Amino acid sequence: MHPRRPDGFDGLGYRGGARDEQGFGGAFPARSFSSGSDLSHWVTTPPDIPGSRNLHWEQLNRFAGFGIGLASLFTENVLAHPCIVLRRQCQVNYHARHYHLTPFTVINIMYSFNKTQGPRALWKGMGSTFIVQGVTLGAEGIISEFTPLPREISHKWNPKQIGEHLLLKSLTYMVAMPFYSASLIETVQSEIIRDNTGILECVKEGIGRVMGLGVPHSKRLLPLLSLIFPTVLHGVLHYIISSAIQKFVLLILKRKTYSSHLAESTSPVQSMLDAYFPELIANFAASLCSDVILYPLETVLHRLHIQGTRTIIDNTDLGYEVLPINTQYEGMRDCINTIRQEEGMLGFYKGFGAVIIQYTLHAAVLQITKIIYSTLLQNSV
Repeated sequence: MHPRRPDGFDGLGYRGGARDEQGFGGAFPARSFSSGSDLSHWVTTPPDIPGSRNLHWEQLNRFAGFGIGLASLFTENVLAHPCIVLRRQCQVNYHARHYHLTPFTVINIMYSFNKTQGPRALWKGMGSTFIVQGVTLGAEGIISEFTPLPREISHKWNPKQIGEHLLLKSLTYMVAMPFYSASLIETVQSEIIRDNTGILECVKEGIGRVMGLGVPHSKRLLPLLSLIFPTVLHGVLHYIISSAIQKFVLLILKRKTYSSHLAESTSPVQSMLDAYFPELIANFAASLCSDVILYPLETVLHRLHIQGTRTIIDNTDLGYEVLPINTQYEGMRDCINTIRQEEGMLGFYKGFGAVIIQYTLHAAVLQITKIIYSTLLQNSV
């Protein structure tokens, strides 16, 4: 690499081909910097530093990766929370005549809740969902530390390793189960009769559910032992389906990317996009498919968890008023048979329109993030 600076540059003065003795006793050149074309070119064009461009790309790459991940997490846990609230309320509302299977009726009922109760009605229980995620991650880490159960499956897996890994997941769901119940109650409880609860109320209620303390419940409350099987079944199936679909989609996207790289030279912008977005798209597809496939089981699970807790929910038919939950299911099988007989097969899909809105919103955020990311990269090239 040739240095972009004039010959004889010593860092203090510019020694050109001719030196005038009058300039401050000859210590500095008499001609001004503005009159030297070579010097002005040097001033306006800084020298290249070896590795500076790579360093710039690396910093931009890290910043963009952080931003993309943050946007995805924000969409999943914050922006989509109103859809989760309405979806759960519809699932546990056995009174409802309107099933809200399409996004259009869901948007209408969301507007009614916001108008009558304010924005808090759509974001209630959001803090408890983060607590449940934290408890789940913490329990999985602690159990894996004190047991030989692996948190990750190696490439050279065997049936024993998979079984131990799924056992770890099952134990984790069992530990988080009472806190999940408390979080579910917070997300479906109507704001009309709801007291101001603290952010740690979910932890308090979860511990109280285990020890039989706290808010009194009715005799219809199912014991935690009866909830272990449906809770673990839903959690393990959700994990298996999402993991399988994620790996399948990621494999297809990587093969497609590899083929395009072989066919033609890929720009640095496209290469950086290929480093992040295939994994995000795979996670999106995995979460969507697992939620859709297991939606009927999730409806049954939520009704079993909410039974006997004296929870008052919003009327999802009108958008105002409240309704009590007075179900009397004896267990998972009785809940499935009752829903099928009294509400029909579509009764398992109450509130499904909220899922459509949730993942449409997520897909839109991913696309917008990709456009912004591409624009920033192209401008930096």
